Amino acid sequence: MRLFWLVGSLALALLVGVLSLQVPAPAGVNAPATAFSAERAMADVRAIAQRPHPVGSADHGRVRLYLQQRMSDLGLQVSTQSGPISRGSARYLRRMGGDPEAAAFTATNLIGVLPGRNPALPAVALMAHYDTVPMSAGAADDSAGVAAILETARAIQARGPADRTLVILFTDAEEIGLDGARIFWGGHPLRDRIGAVVNLEARGGGGRAMMFETGRGNAETIALFGEAGARADGGVTANSLAGFVYERMPNGTDFTIPKDRGVQGLNLAFIGRPAQYHGDSPPDMLDRGAVQHIGSQALESADALLRAGVLPARTANTVYADLFGRTIISHPPAAGWGLLALALVLLGGAAWRAQARAGLTLADAGRGALDGVWFVAAGLVLTQAVRTLAGPMSGRADSAEAYYTLLGRLPWMEAGAALTVLALAMAVLGGRTRPDRRITALALAAGGVVALVLGGFNNPVVIVAALVAIGLSLAPGLAARTVWGGWIGLIGLVLVFGLAAQAAAPETAFLFLWPGLLAAVAAALASLVDPGLTRVRSLVPIAVAAAAGGAWLVGLSHPVFLGIGMDMPGVLVLLGLLGLMLVRPLAPERGAARPWLMAALAVLALGAAVSAGARIAEPMPAEPPAAEGNPG
Repeated sequence: MRLFWLVGSLALALLVGVLSLQVPAPAGVNAPATAFSAERAMADVRAIAQRPHPVGSADHGRVRLYLQQRMSDLGLQVSTQSGPISRGSARYLRRMGGDPEAAAFTATNLIGVLPGRNPALPAVALMAHYDTVPMSAGAADDSAGVAAILETARAIQARGPADRTLVILFTDAEEIGLDGARIFWGGHPLRDRIGAVVNLEARGGGGRAMMFETGRGNAETIALFGEAGARADGGVTANSLAGFVYERMPNGTDFTIPKDRGVQGLNLAFIGRPAQYHGDSPPDMLDRGAVQHIGSQALESADALLRAGVLPARTANTVYADLFGRTIISHPPAAGWGLLALALVLLGGAAWRAQARAGLTLADAGRGALDGVWFVAAGLVLTQAVRTLAGPMSGRADSAEAYYTLLGRLPWMEAGAALTVLALAMAVLGGRTRPDRRITALALAAGGVVALVLGGFNNPVVIVAALVAIGLSLAPGLAARTVWGGWIGLIGLVLVFGLAAQAAAPETAFLFLWPGLLAAVAAALASLVDPGLTRVRSLVPIAVAAAAGGAWLVGLSHPVFLGIGMDMPGVLVLLGLLGLMLVRPLAPERGAARPWLMAALAVLALGAAVSAGARIAEPMPAEPPAAEGNPG
């Protein structure tokens, strides 16, 4: 009976999760004047992205003149601003095959102003860059952003005058070092008048547009964006984990410059269809739904800012995440302690009932936690091994072209890693100690060797994880012996992770605290209804929590992997642990364990095959070009 509920809840979670990842339908050219239309924006994309237009090229000048005319046609007050590009940017452009001398080592920004009714109020800026890399016409990066801003400016005017001034800023030389943004924010007379920025970017050719970065101290910004984003076509995709991680990454966008100056704002980008990033894909291959999603969010956010009585100020950071791509839930960081305390109280109540009515022991709950430790350790080893079958880590790519090829392999890497995590979850549910412990330990050791040989020996995480996983595999007595022991132990382990995250980086703690609280609620209800977990009425709250929480995790996992999974495939293991926690009490009955474990082995083999298949589907260039190094 539990197997039925397990499969049903997983299927529903996958269905809802996949639906939450869909882009909205693109609005046509006959859409209302006050609405954003991807089809209207695509006319500009096609005009701009005819050919590559890096700094210094003839097409760069063509695009600049086209944009100046379009901005004038929209009734904007148009001006330009020129400034020198840095020596490093000039060298980088030259390495990519560009010609900084043809541009006289100069970048030229385009500025359009739509005056508000009260010029004394702080202005709002919409920003995107109009240059490309030499090898790409840039339909996505960033012609889609530029076109979306033009369409947004048109729709804002159709909605009627606003009190605040709108500044359209099309920066130059972003691809070679953010020089255009530095030139503008370093000395343009308008810079000190701007109180909020909405920046549009892309690292792919489709998928949902994610709001992945804000200004620091973002509580008021998120409150405004949550209301505005709910009106956008397709809703919103955003969470504070993305902002926390991105701020600690070495790369940046034009938004980095005003953010460092203390300006509030939003940074949006779509990162699906990664094979199209800096590729030669024509405009018609661009995902129009992605254009609709990013443009609609830009329109609603900019319009809300322009008509706000007071712009968001820098206060404190908030914890936030979208719910199924439709709305944003947020709370102060300190509220995480309350959620943790509530989850612990509910977990304690469930454990007390299970101890009194179902024979749960503290030792078995501890063994359940060790099941989770084994899952994480084995997952870190095997996802890394499976990932390396798809090609080298990005840091070991020997050319920019190799890096872009790896981006094209990301969907294969994601599928391989996800199947690996699924196989390990199935192993825990089926009884991870049932197979010969020596075979399990040997398989993990082999996975560790593959991960280190193909991925690099300078990976202490894989080494430590392999030792832990092998050690636990050789000690079968350290596996949970009851359903309650396995479940309570996993919830407790997740809450320990939540405690650590809450103490060190509260913006990230929601990842553990929200699912942990959901699981604790389900455990408390199940323990009250039927501590034996044998009746349907006790399985219903478990299945509902598994379906709802699992769907949320599916919607979260995909953008997380696209963002950082190329070099850190183990990120799916942590998310998989949360899913395992939710379905743990739905483990199949003992009689189904053997076929279940055989299916897990087949899933693992399939994951390895899919990842390795990326080498065939997206082969490396026969001869790497002269330009070397990863893109900035």
